[in-house]
Amino acid sequence: MMYVEDMICADWSAPEGIIAGCTTRTGGESQGAYHALNLGAHVGDDPAAVVANRQAMINTLSLPAEPVWLNQVHSAMVAIEPSPETEADAALTRQVGTICAVMVADCLPVLFCSDDGAQVAAAHAGWRGLVAGVLENTIAGFAASPAELHAWLGPAISQDAFEVGDEVRDAFLEADVVAGSCFVRNDNDRWQADLYGLARRRLALAGVRNISGGGLCTYGDQERFFSYRRDGQCGRMAAFVYRAS
Repeated sequence: MMYVEDMICADWSAPEGIIAGCTTRTGGESQGAYHALNLGAHVGDDPAAVVANRQAMINTLSLPAEPVWLNQVHSAMVAIEPSPETEADAALTRQVGTICAVMVADCLPVLFCSDDGAQVAAAHAGWRGLVAGVLENTIAGFAASPAELHAWLGPAISQDAFEVGDEVRDAFLEADVVAGSCFVRNDNDRWQADLYGLARRRLALAGVRNISGGGLCTYGDQERFFSYRRDGQCGRMAAFVYRAS
């Protein structure tokens, strides 16, 4: 089963009544490459195991409902008051008890809430989503100003493990030349990309001041995290946020 202590709680200054965090791979019923708490139904795992894992998450964390699972496509699309399997890479709600969630295994999950706790959102921010503007689009969906938002960065691949080509760096520099500071050339004449730094920069440029989290590497911590870059075939964790009251 999954244990509450295996969840990474969002360490941010969110208002009372906002519950947020990210699961790990610990616990659950999946086997083999998906061992153990795989929450992704699209990665080739036994469907019955995924259903059991999702129910374990709901039961152990005393969630008020099942998270609204999106059909993620590495886009900048944001679902406002999302429905299950909506094609989007971010979800935003003002409804109490609606759980916005994104699944990750190296891509960066970013959770949001407003100062007054009236709205929350979850975004799936891999490099493609970041370039396309998924964070900016999520911010734009809030009734509050960016300065009134809180953002938390969950577990993602670290700069030391994230090698990319010129095309990735060029895509970021096209919109923001200072983003070059988030890339370091390596011995393969390619680049080590700082996904956390890129996200922090985009959030700051959009006007978000309260930014927390970051620093947990999915690639380097095999016991706790799935990593697509490390393993190829693997499960998914879930980062989630909701208004409990």
